[in-house]
Amino acid sequence: MTRRFCKFAVALGLTAVAVAPGCASGQDDPDRIDVGVLVITMFPPENEVWLQREQLPTTVDVPGAYKPVRCNSDRLCVAETGEGKSNAATTMMAILGSDRFDFSNAYFLTAGTAGTPPDQGTLGSAIWADWVVDFDLGNHLDPSEAPEVPFAYRPVENYNTDAYYLDEALVDRAFQLTREARLADSPEAAAERALYPDQQGRTPAVMKCGTMTGDDYFSGKMPSDQARYIMEIRTEGKGVYCTTQMEDNAVATALNAHGYLNRYLSLRTVRNFDQPYPGQTVVQHLEQRSAGFNLALENIYTVGRPVVADLLKNPPSN
Repeated sequence: MTRRFCKFAVALGLTAVAVAPGCASGQDDPDRIDVGVLVITMFPPENEVWLQREQLPTTVDVPGAYKPVRCNSDRLCVAETGEGKSNAATTMMAILGSDRFDFSNAYFLTAGTAGTPPDQGTLGSAIWADWVVDFDLGNHLDPSEAPEVPFAYRPVENYNTDAYYLDEALVDRAFQLTREARLADSPEAAAERALYPDQQGRTPAVMKCGTMTGDDYFSGKMPSDQARYIMEIRTEGKGVYCTTQMEDNAVATALNAHGYLNRYLSLRTVRNFDQPYPGQTVVQHLEQRSAGFNLALENIYTVGRPVVADLLKNPPSN
């Protein structure tokens, strides 16, 4: 059964199942790739972590996607979405809607870097998201003109994409599998941590808490506190703000639209703090290359690869 025949049947108004079961599942289409795990990266350094360590000989150009998808015969595929919610949403919808892939038995893993508030994570830590919350939606106000509004933020309404609680059993499965992982660290990262109160002596760890998605790549205690407040509001006090990144709500929204949200994991490793250390300006902070960057890249694979292997070995039953 070829993909061309299935399309012809649909054009005639026939259901795929009525013509042949293979049209529905893609199992008889030799050109269609059965995906076990789709690893989702956002920009080249994150993507190269996987391309340099995995053999991914099959390249699939997907119209509308930011970059081609790379796959292998073990049913592992790796995608690069581009940075920010617009790129991520467009790429994910293009890939999920492509007839080149069969995602009926697939898991989805964001494997990217992030910032963290210094009272939560630390450089190099690997954090599995339980909550994925949108930073941007709502009213962000000038605090000097609206001092009566807590943290200068009003949620306004439920946008249906503002907060996702990821599948609890799946997130816990990933966390339990990796909680004792040996994470990379460095003297340079230790020296950077020591510039922040209460960071001295901390080392990278695997954690489980909330991630905040925002196109606004912020720096400073005020926006960090605002992110913490938004997490509290959007999750009704159940989520804890631990990482900040730019894509995960877009990815979750695309997966939810296709019915795959219950198979989604978000792993973010910490590349930098979300605010400057005492005496450093926000501009200096943004222009600094944190010592956590290389650690975060290394620890993406250290923590993400065992989970990928487990998911490929134990596909979903639903």
